[in-house]
Amino acid sequence: MSFYKFRLLLIVGLLFVGLFSVKAQTSDMPTEDDYYQIITLPTPEDVLLEVGGLTTLPDGRIALCTRRGDVFIVENPNMYEGTLPRYVRFATGLHEPLGLTYRDNALYTAQRGELTKLTDTNGDDKADQYETIYQWPLSGHYHEYSYGPKFLPDGSMMVTGNVAFGSEEWWRGESRVPWRGWTMKITPEGEMQPWATGMRSPCGLGVVDGEFFYTENQGDWMGSGGVWHITEGSFSGHPAGLAWAEKDGSPVDLTEQEFYAQIDIRQVKKNGRYVKPENIADEEDPDFLYEASETFPEIKLPAAWLPHGILGISNSEILVDESEGEFGPFSGQLLVGDQGQSKIMRVSLEKVKGEYQGVAFDFRSGFQSGVLRMTWGGDGSLYVGETNRGWGSAGTQNAGLERLIWTGKTPFEMQTVHAEPDGFTMHFTQPIDKESAEDLNAYSGRSFIYKYHAVYGSPTVNDEPLKVAGVKVAEDGKSVRVKVDNLRQYYIHEIIAAGIKSAESDHSLLHPTAYYTLNNIPDGEKLPASEWVTTRLKKTSQSTTKRTTSQAAITTPDDPNVSAAAPTYADIEPLLVKNTCTACHQAEQRQVGPAFKDVAKRKYSDEKIVELIYNPQPQNWPDYTPMAPMPQVPEEEALQIAKWINSLDD
Repeated sequence: MSFYKFRLLLIVGLLFVGLFSVKAQTSDMPTEDDYYQIITLPTPEDVLLEVGGLTTLPDGRIALCTRRGDVFIVENPNMYEGTLPRYVRFATGLHEPLGLTYRDNALYTAQRGELTKLTDTNGDDKADQYETIYQWPLSGHYHEYSYGPKFLPDGSMMVTGNVAFGSEEWWRGESRVPWRGWTMKITPEGEMQPWATGMRSPCGLGVVDGEFFYTENQGDWMGSGGVWHITEGSFSGHPAGLAWAEKDGSPVDLTEQEFYAQIDIRQVKKNGRYVKPENIADEEDPDFLYEASETFPEIKLPAAWLPHGILGISNSEILVDESEGEFGPFSGQLLVGDQGQSKIMRVSLEKVKGEYQGVAFDFRSGFQSGVLRMTWGGDGSLYVGETNRGWGSAGTQNAGLERLIWTGKTPFEMQTVHAEPDGFTMHFTQPIDKESAEDLNAYSGRSFIYKYHAVYGSPTVNDEPLKVAGVKVAEDGKSVRVKVDNLRQYYIHEIIAAGIKSAESDHSLLHPTAYYTLNNIPDGEKLPASEWVTTRLKKTSQSTTKRTTSQAAITTPDDPNVSAAAPTYADIEPLLVKNTCTACHQAEQRQVGPAFKDVAKRKYSDEKIVELIYNPQPQNWPDYTPMAPMPQVPEEEALQIAKWINSLDD
């Protein structure tokens, strides 16, 4: 038997087992794989895909562009009847295209410096026309990526551009040439209108109900990633693009001078050189984006924050689930990719007082590389294009193309969450067990916010536990209204429902945590006291305690001469999650940063590791993305993390 035939039979066999057999369960609790299965497509051995753009053609084939400048047509991507996909090179020689869209028998892509139309005029699956629709300037800085396009209902295209970084101030995003840090609206005839600014790294674009959205990444001025709704003339927070606000055609009225007159740029020189601004621990009066919006009405708040290190670290593509139930119970919601954590989240939006806001959940992790692009296949499955170059990612591969298939089984999840005048209403994909849902101990969480400052990222600040004061379960068991006595406008509300059980299976929620961005508290009637259930039926379950505890319960001996045993992973996991360590590090595998086990091999003392958490030394790890300082980690927690890291050195 030839190697090719053997490989074909192996793939077919694995597909059959994965899709049609009854999988043996090692636990009563289902996993993501029980509902959404990942299939890896074989790729040409001589091609590193590094997918930068992905779209579906009318005949069901997939088109993708690679960061190395090629465009491929993928025939038989669903491996129908066991045959392997075939890759046909459609175009080549492009400059790092990071987006791909099909329309009217042509492919459109944003290269670094232009929007390009690719056309096959003779039907041989090779582009013979490369047409420049519009060009924009480049300074040549490596970070000047361009993304898109996405078509609006009027036929125009939206393209976004990254900022560069300063030469001396290498940490500070800057717009060296027009229109970096902007969204551009471009007609098919090549007319460009500057649309909005305030972007830093707007990698993910999407059109929802005819309106434009994008995902932002954490960085300077951006405390965390999130999903923004952008309108003409709006400003989403990063000030670099304001350098061009007074240029002809700009719809943005806010200028750099006006902005920096109100917001501290944190630009300080010592010994003749600029000093990188760092987070100010215990800052008495930090700036917040919502406060800035009161001064500058151009500012758009994010429709949904995606808390850094929890719901991704490098957010990417936005894709609307338009399957009408053919891909599970989340039709109409947004799927949002993440490169760093190699996963997909989902976001459910609603309009309150005329503005978008909504809730975000985990959805599916475990992809082999960073999730950058997504497209719906003709059969209703989801194709995922991947790359980890420039920003490492979870997973075992540097790139790839994978397919996500709904198994037809409905997971027990929060389907969505809606804001109420006195709390939230949680809707579920299955009826809930009423007894568990009427126990106030089934619910927990907190509210928090991010700083708005020139520092790279932000710790969560003003954290406050949610005061869950009552619940009302719907008659059909598919929703529960939760009374929260301390709602805070503009804050992210973490809502954990780890104690709720399914009435059908007695299982807990697959993903028990929701993050609702409460830009506006709805008006309306509050429920009278007589309708709330306010009892606590039992002590908080162990699983709930584990998810909500902010410090690991690690005991030390009373005798100071007796050394405390190193904490276990079970002890330390809550601290790693809380302090977003798992966003960049895994125990034994390289991710964005080195594996904890590799740190242990350096033989640092516990105290030295704590020092490096607060003040990283990037020169110690030259092959990795520089780590941001983490002064917000409490010293006691940092020391426990350090003890655990050093315990990994066998």
